Amino acid sequence: MFFADAALAAQVLLPLGAVAVLAWLFANAEIHIEGDAGWAAALPTWRIEEHWLLDIFWGGRPLTGYHVWVFSFVGFVFHFPLFFMAQWSPQLEARVAACVMFFWIVEDYLWFVLNPAFGWRRFKPAYVSWHKRWVLGAPVDYWMFAGLGALLYWLSF
Repeated sequence: MFFADAALAAQVLLPLGAVAVLAWLFANAEIHIEGDAGWAAALPTWRIEEHWLLDIFWGGRPLTGYHVWVFSFVGFVFHFPLFFMAQWSPQLEARVAACVMFFWIVEDYLWFVLNPAFGWRRFKPAYVSWHKRWVLGAPVDYWMFAGLGALLYWLSF
């Protein structure tokens, strides 16, 4: 076994499994909300299409009211256990931040894979205009957040 201690294995792997389930659930909900029009392209929401800060912090994607509320909601949901337990520490915050990053990577990928309008064969820059930068077959965001999330997750232990 990779882990010598079963309790540590559960502590490491159970949150990651829960993140995957949450991502699957939310990807399915978002497919029903957005359909084939990714990044809230057809939703009745406000949009800021271009701003230099969007290039730095948002991967060049438009900022939408939909995404402001969804990202805020998901961030709060992931922090809810800390509020519920009335506990906070830098280690717990690192774990929450890592799980949020993992959630968005998995959720976004599943949105494409599970979406009848896309599927994994259309998970390419030619079909996905809102992901501006790709490396090794995936959006740069996936690689950045996977690396940063893995580091934060490791540090949280």
